[in-house]
Amino acid sequence: DNSSEFIPKCRTCRRQVREQSGEGDHHEGLSSDEELTPTEVDEFQKSKDNVLEDSRKIFEDVHADFCDIRKILLKFQEWKEKFPDSYSDAYISFCLPKLLNPLIRVQLISWNPLEQNFTELEEMPWFRAIEEFSDAENISESK
Repeated sequence: DNSSEFIPKCRTCRRQVREQSGEGDHHEGLSSDEELTPTEVDEFQKSKDNVLEDSRKIFEDVHADFCDIRKILLKFQEWKEKFPDSYSDAYISFCLPKLLNPLIRVQLISWNPLEQNFTELEEMPWFRAIEEFSDAENISESK
């Protein structure tokens, strides 16, 4: 199998190039193929900033009652309390994930679990709102 011979040769070649050029900050086991150039890092950051800026504008023309997960879930809770048969017949529990998906995805655009100071999912406002709604739904079903 020639592919197994090729990988060590490439590593040896890269090691020799690093030694000749005097690069001393390479850590064994890390691939130089995965290292980004400063230009690539700048391009990525600009692209990321553009996406984040665009994501802030997605719901700017939407009424606050329809872009806040807590308010949306409150409307469904009121529906369930006032018209339980209609709520049940509409299979709302199956519809909510599809309804909330775009709102949650927008909030997760900037979330990066690989960063040191990232927010746990359980601590995010949308997660707590859904958790409270689920708890309220379970309490009303047990009654």
